Amino acid sequence: MEKNQIYEFLIKELPEEQIRIDEPMKNHTNFKIGGNADIYVIAKTIEQIQLVLKLVKQYQIPLTILGNGSNVLVSDKGIRGIVLSISIEQLEIEKNKENANITVGAGEPLGKVAYTFLKEGIAGFEFAGGIPGTMGGAIRMNAGAYGREMKDCIQTVTYLTEEGELKEFSNRKCEFSYRHSIFCDKKIIIVRAKMTLPYGEKQEIQAKMEEYAQSRKEKQPLMFPSAGSTFKRGADFITAKIIDECGLKGYSIGDAQVSTMHAGFVVNKGNATAKDVIEVVNHVKQTVFEKTGKQIELEMELLGEF
Repeated sequence: MEKNQIYEFLIKELPEEQIRIDEPMKNHTNFKIGGNADIYVIAKTIEQIQLVLKLVKQYQIPLTILGNGSNVLVSDKGIRGIVLSISIEQLEIEKNKENANITVGAGEPLGKVAYTFLKEGIAGFEFAGGIPGTMGGAIRMNAGAYGREMKDCIQTVTYLTEEGELKEFSNRKCEFSYRHSIFCDKKIIIVRAKMTLPYGEKQEIQAKMEEYAQSRKEKQPLMFPSAGSTFKRGADFITAKIIDECGLKGYSIGDAQVSTMHAGFVVNKGNATAKDVIEVVNHVKQTVFEKTGKQIELEMELLGEF
């Protein structure tokens, strides 16, 4: 099925502003890098996701799922088929004496959720306030910071199978581990999650969030586009430290650079290409292995034709 045919089919079923043809992916990633997606679809409801799943299954169309593009590098060649941006917004809080029961849509930004909890006096989610992602993406990769991860908050996750069936996993069945979950291994789409969190003093919650925000500002290169932390931490070493010790801070190809502020980040200093970033990453991995024998792994995900 040609992209024009896909577009014509979708335009009959979805609001026009939610479908784009030949869409530059650099406009939808925090790295500000990436070629065009054949078709870019913003899904705001479960039914809209199910419609796309039915279409891709019927015509064997490649499908790429995206949150807000915070932990990905998209190829300069772009992405074939459909890129489906999960933008389900839902934030419901039910309070009882002991704690708060929360239902959150996969498209809700973590920062928005964290600041809503601050207003409501709900604790335990402060760590996520500065993570530039959505709930769906954060659950998928078990995002974390400052000693807490998504696995510490999640009760259940509702997802869609490839066939469009709505199902639910308990926390245990999500198989959370460091920057990983069952959702990384299966072609299923997170649509919402439930959490149970304790109450806290608003001043203490705010103080924690401000402390974490200040720490990020001081330690992370927030002034340049990036995919966040480029590399995973090692089993027995701090990746940024070992990259720094290998003299790689500031190493660059084109406008892709190992941050001079934090060696665990590769940043886009202006007009970096995905090719530039990959060449920097490969040089870093090879140099670290040659000098230390340590193998470092990517934390960011590669999307498209590499």
